Amino acid sequence: MSYKMQALCRKFTLSVVFLLLLQVGFSQYNFSKVDDWLGNNLKELGGRAVLVIYKDGKLVYSKTENELSSRQKRIGKFIAKRKGKDADELMQDFTINTRQRIASCSKWLSAALVMTFVDEGKLNIDDTVGKFLPIMTANGKGHIKIGQCLSHLTGIKSGSLKESLTAMKEMNNMDDAIAVIAQQPMEGEPGKTFHYSNNGLQIAAAVIEKISGKDFEALFAERIAKPCNMINSDFGKVKVPLPAGGAWSTAQDYLNFLQMILQEGKFNGKQILSKQSVIAMQQNRIAKDVVIISSPAEAGNWGYGFGEWVMDDVSGEKRSDAVTSPGLFGSFPWVDNKKQYTGFLMTFNINHKGRNERYKELKKLVDETLVTK
Repeated sequence: MSYKMQALCRKFTLSVVFLLLLQVGFSQYNFSKVDDWLGNNLKELGGRAVLVIYKDGKLVYSKTENELSSRQKRIGKFIAKRKGKDADELMQDFTINTRQRIASCSKWLSAALVMTFVDEGKLNIDDTVGKFLPIMTANGKGHIKIGQCLSHLTGIKSGSLKESLTAMKEMNNMDDAIAVIAQQPMEGEPGKTFHYSNNGLQIAAAVIEKISGKDFEALFAERIAKPCNMINSDFGKVKVPLPAGGAWSTAQDYLNFLQMILQEGKFNGKQILSKQSVIAMQQNRIAKDVVIISSPAEAGNWGYGFGEWVMDDVSGEKRSDAVTSPGLFGSFPWVDNKKQYTGFLMTFNINHKGRNERYKELKKLVDETLVTK
């Protein structure tokens, strides 16, 4: 047998072994109800979806659904034309490696990046932002704390996401972004006013840039993306990244990040975040006396930690059993600490109606599946 034939045989054998191992992992659980849910909700999810579930050190479920309606195709062509892009490329089928905007799923990544500086002792969640950003002090906002920036408790008034994105395009660097935020009026007391927005994470991003002397994109690649093998994830490689909503990723990449969170900061044997930081991120920071100025409908009555929503009713120093950070376009990542698994639903759809209920329904079905073999 020739060397080429031997190589082909080895490649075929390895592929068969991989498929058999994958089948063994999947066959442990009956995901038929999850399959049905995905099919029944596909239209509301935007016509394309990827769902992956990881438990006990392996991928136990991976499913893609692609069935764009004629209306969704028309909308896609319209968007492609406005953006000057190829419609077929914009509407291609989703796979586990499709790179897509993940909007507010970015917040989890950014908060984790900031916490790597806490782990190194270069930053404390009780540090005030004025310590690093004099312009915040000059505008009466220097007393805001880093932890408040990570949990939307700065008390700074914020515009809409559209306004923020438009403003970002006019900026040349992070200092420009902070100058704009520093001049915004206050709408409440820091720590006592919750407004889900871009401001806090933008401030935190500027702080770690000042500490390190590196730009945010490089820091993310160095401290989160590369260690977690997120080879297709970044913040758009723009002049001024948007830490609260500007990331691009894939289902596979983001699942790697979730594995790290599930494993208390460890990925492939390497400690990316300390266990203490992971726990701190998962504690509800929204006390009973906090005034809610603005919160997305899909979050329902969930609390909030650092860069992520807590999905159960916890307060004080107790970590949440389940945490998430859903995005504007419908993607839904979650980690269940109690049942020890994680999942990620990647979609692209801006229809918010019924999202919170669908998220809860999906998670309940997965929970029930994983406790029965």
